[in-house]
Parts: sequence; C-alpha cells; structure tokens
Amino acid sequence: MIYLRLAWEFVQIGLFAVGGGMATLPFLQRLGERTGWFDQQLITDMIAISESTPGPIGINMATFVGYNTAGVLGGIVATLAEILPSIIILVLVSKSLARFSSSRYVAYAFYGLRPAVTGLIAAAVVSVFRTAVLNIGLYQQTGLLPDLISLKYLLFFTIMLVSIRKYKKSPVLYIAIAAVAGIVLKF
Repeated sequence: MIYLRLAWEFVQIGLFAVGGGMATLPFLQRLGERTGWFDQQLITDMIAISESTPGPIGINMATFVGYNTAGVLGGIVATLAEILPSIIILVLVSKSLARFSSSRYVAYAFYGLRPAVTGLIAAAVVSVFRTAVLNIGLYQQTGLLPDLISLKYLLFFTIMLVSIRKYKKSPVLYIAIAAVAGIVLKF
C-alpha cells in the first residue's frame, strides 16, 4: 500500500511541479506535513544531498524520500512516478509541436507559467533560508531577537553567496567547500 501512496504522491508532484527541481520543494514540504514521512530539517538535508549528487534535484529528492519511506523499492517507485508525467507530456508535445509551435496561445501559456514557477522557487528559497539560517524554535522559546538568527549560519551563507556571485566557479566547488566547512566547523 505504501508503494501505491508513494506513486500517487510523486505522480502529482511530477505533473504539477513545473520549472525544475527547486519547484518541487513546496510540494515536498506539504507532502511531509501531510504524511509525516519527513520534516523541514530533512528537506534541507535532502537539498544538500540532492545538490551534491549527479542528476536533477527533484528526481534525487524523490528517490531520497522513497528510499527513506519504503527502502530501495520505495526509491525506485517514487523516482519512476516523479518522471512519468514528464515522459507522457514530452511524447504528446513532441508529436504535436510542429502544429502548435507558432500558436500565440501556447506562447501565452508559457508567459503565464514563468511568474508562477518563479513564485514557487522563491517560496522554496525562503523556506530553506528559514530552516538553514533562522532559529524559529529558539526564538519562540526565549522571545529574544538575537536568538532568531544563527549568526554563524548567516555569516557562512553570506560568504558563500558573495563568493558565488563574485568568482562564478563551478557549483561543485562550492558544494565541496560547504561540505568541508560543515565537517571542520561542525555545523
């Protein structure tokens, strides 16, 4: 039964998470809240692992959730379910692309999708930032503003952001630096 549930959940995510892997984050957050399969902290860990491994982040995260929920077979089911809608849509679109490629309604649809996808990605970024840099739980306990922000995480975030923008090196390098810093500094 868990395999059917995994398949159903990830078919929906694969169908509606338009815009790439980061667009799957709001769907995964709601899935975790509804099912209890994982929490927000694990989503942050999934992002780190998915960004560190080869392949699209959304598919890597589906594999991770499926594996954590139902073992190897769960990982396979979640992964296949995530990509199934894309495969079906690609086959259908490729068969009719020549006929509709000049349609202004298709162009309008894509223009309409852009802000929606941007909004989904922005919501995911805010959520991950809250989990990675802010101490919401500690702040709620103490009520002290200094407890809201983890200064070491904010400093590390700022250093990485400035480095990425300034030096424009491979993302693999920044992921490796972050992993080593996490180990050495015991983040």
